[in-house]
Amino acid sequence: MGVSGTAKIKLTSLDELLGNGEGEQRGQDSGERIVRLPLDQMHDFRGHPFRVCDDARMAETVESIREHGVLMPGIVRPDRGGGYELIAGHRRRHASRLAGLSDMPVIIKELTDDESTVLMVDSNIQREDLLPSERARAYRMKYDALKRMGVAAGSRSDEVLAKEAGESRNTIQRYIRLTYLEEGLLKLVDENRLPKVTAAELSYLKKTEQRYLLMIMERYRVTPSGSQAARMKQLSREGGLDRFAMESLLVQEDESRVSLRAGRIRDYFPREYTGKQIEETVYMLLEAWKSENAHKF
Repeated sequence: MGVSGTAKIKLTSLDELLGNGEGEQRGQDSGERIVRLPLDQMHDFRGHPFRVCDDARMAETVESIREHGVLMPGIVRPDRGGGYELIAGHRRRHASRLAGLSDMPVIIKELTDDESTVLMVDSNIQREDLLPSERARAYRMKYDALKRMGVAAGSRSDEVLAKEAGESRNTIQRYIRLTYLEEGLLKLVDENRLPKVTAAELSYLKKTEQRYLLMIMERYRVTPSGSQAARMKQLSREGGLDRFAMESLLVQEDESRVSLRAGRIRDYFPREYTGKQIEETVYMLLEAWKSENAHKF
């Protein structure tokens, strides 16, 4: 979201901002001003969902700031507790620090919490490097803000959000569902190890059920399919989804799957053997067996 009404924005020195005439200044230009504000007077917007990474893009931003300065001001609002809350410009602030600067240009705006949320999301949501979890949390924050602010008669908050984001309503709803996932499952989505559509179905499971699911996925190295996720969602609604039901559904015996029970394997080894020693011995024996039966491969 850009800054509207540039004619209302007046360049102001930091002394004017912090000293005399502040009330008059705000009254004249509706609370919007551009100043150079010390970096240590700005703190993060509450719940800011976007990463600020020291990656190649950040290195490019730092070099640009060293050469040209910060070309686009950040956006802040006064904080009742002191200082200013940074609405847009978190990466620019970080890059300014890395570039050795002590301040950066910002636009000071008088904004409500919900207005700040919408502006913060709109300022970042078009970034191409966003993780699914970042996009999900941002859409959820803006969706909740739009609901509180009220939307046009006959419209839904997700419809308005979808139109402004250039996404389908189903896509928006799916992203918002991801915010109901346990962190471990959401991390799998970020790592492209769990499809978003499947994850959205799993988000309907209770938190305890999701934790059981994550444990089973890690233990057996399985990933639910879309149909399995839908089945678990149904069982959860019916009150019939527990750890054993999940294992029965996900760890299905078939011709392509091999399942070795740790308790049974341990019976063949001395009690003092560690799990690592048992694993290494099993692989060694399998290699010997494979060599003896090389003509079968």
